[in-house]
Amino acid sequence: MKKIAFYGGSFDPLHNGHLQIANKLTEVFALDEFVFIPAFHAPHKKDKKPTSAFHRYAMLCLATNDAPKIKVSKMELDLPEKPYSIETLSKLKTELPDAKIFFVMGADSWQDITTWREWEKVLTIVNVIVVTRPPVEIGFSHITPEIQRRIVDLRDKIDFELEEEDRIYITNAVEIEISATEIRNSIRENSSDWQANVPEEAAKYIEKYGIY
Repeated sequence: MKKIAFYGGSFDPLHNGHLQIANKLTEVFALDEFVFIPAFHAPHKKDKKPTSAFHRYAMLCLATNDAPKIKVSKMELDLPEKPYSIETLSKLKTELPDAKIFFVMGADSWQDITTWREWEKVLTIVNVIVVTRPPVEIGFSHITPEIQRRIVDLRDKIDFELEEEDRIYITNAVEIEISATEIRNSIRENSSDWQANVPEEAAKYIEKYGIY
């Protein structure tokens, strides 16, 4: 069975932490594909307007062009309405009935998961991989006991076997503290510090087209 992970987010901008997540999870979970899904605009962040979806998609494509297992999907960008994660995951389940699907989220999203539409279904419809990120603490008191029973804690574990049934995997395989907000602020302040945290191809694109 083909194993495919999908990682949604604003990627505003894509940074080295995002790429490390893609590369490390592909290795640790023996994935056949890792797919970035840039969001048109996160529905639960209505007060924040992201950079043009076109620019964010272009930076992702440039930075992953030489990685055969890492791809970028336009599925949320092509829709007339801003989709919720549950809608995207339901569509993926329909389109990929024979694949083992993993939905990747960061520690921030995990802590805010109860604000998402149909959040319990999001955590049960497919496998979920929660990637820890310092200094964000991973908690479990905000979710129901039923959801808690689905959790498989892989922190500090190297060898493991995937469960047959869909589960929520907690992993610290990637622990890197990079903030897209801080990168944007650094660019606006005309500092060059941000370049070390952004893939070279994306950094050149940002500079060439004056993003941020």
